[in-house]
Amino acid sequence: MDVIKNTREKCPLVHCITNYVTVNDVANIILACGASPIMADDVNEVSDMQAICNALVINIGTLNARTVDSMILAGKMANKLNHPVILDPVGCGATPYRTEVTKKLLDEVHFDVIKGNISEIKAIIFNSNKTQGVDASALDLVTMDNLDETIEFTKKLSKITNSIIAITGPIDVICDENNAYYCLNGTKAMGKITGTGCMSAGVLASYLVANPENKLEAVAKSIAAIGLSGEISEMNAQGTGSLHIGLIDAMSNLDDEKLEKGLKLYER
Repeated sequence: MDVIKNTREKCPLVHCITNYVTVNDVANIILACGASPIMADDVNEVSDMQAICNALVINIGTLNARTVDSMILAGKMANKLNHPVILDPVGCGATPYRTEVTKKLLDEVHFDVIKGNISEIKAIIFNSNKTQGVDASALDLVTMDNLDETIEFTKKLSKITNSIIAITGPIDVICDENNAYYCLNGTKAMGKITGTGCMSAGVLASYLVANPENKLEAVAKSIAAIGLSGEISEMNAQGTGSLHIGLIDAMSNLDDEKLEKGLKLYER
């Protein structure tokens, strides 16, 4: 499946209600992968805005009460129009409020994909308090030793939520209730710059809406594409600033041939 070619040809319009730390990065990575971003979060226009878009990303990174209603209204409109909706529950489990809002969103809106690190994903189910800001707890990291166990857990969560689950980290795990991928693309250096997780949700939405015939593969390749872009950027980076810009450059120059050549994506 030519996920990048399809995305660039269709140029889907992706509506993002995301956090203000990384909003510019998310917009730029969406442009770089071949789609087009709209960043709008006012409660008075989010429903109308979603009506002219093709997908919705909801990110709770800089959570505030003002945008929670906007997220729900936009999500309901997206559900009504059968637009893909992606949830990035940043920091879920770090505070009771974040966990409460995440559960409210899940009650009110159907999400096609839930993407987060393992601590955030576990917090959704177990109300865990292991989340350390936006980073996964060391106790929760996915390893090759616990990969099969993590996949089984993720498949069960997918069945419960009727969502594709994408767990990001040193080993990424992407599952629906029946099938699974794991991905080894990426570099530790990506953890030294803000926004890589937020950016991945934008690419994910773009690939997903442009490749509806195989949603799980589209999600898995979006995660791999961000990781591969980070690898390419690191080869020439002189520090975290050039790594950051280089990641966006790499995404803008990525095509399906380069992606397939650099993929470290495996079915399980």
